[in-house]
Amino acid sequence: MRALIAILALLAAGAAALAERQPVNLRSGPGLEQVEGNCGTCHSLDYIEMNSPFLSAAGWNAEVTKMIKAFGAPISEADAKVIADYLAKNYGS
Repeated sequence: MRALIAILALLAAGAAALAERQPVNLRSGPGLEQVEGNCGTCHSLDYIEMNSPFLSAAGWNAEVTKMIKAFGAPISEADAKVIADYLAKNYGS
């Protein structure tokens, strides 16, 4: 019973921590709307900031391509180019 109470307390603490998270504010620029509308639909935009030290323009292009081809992200070719360009310009290494 004590173990169950401890687990419930940990879950409650984790939920409270998530509720306090601040929204991700990406850099303003051409393509931001496409990034928020396409990328943010499937995952947190935190991934952009977390990966930015490691990805060049080619790396961001590969990431966008992977999201479309491997994970089935419904992103048009035109949006994919805009997204990759935005990420490379604002978060490329």
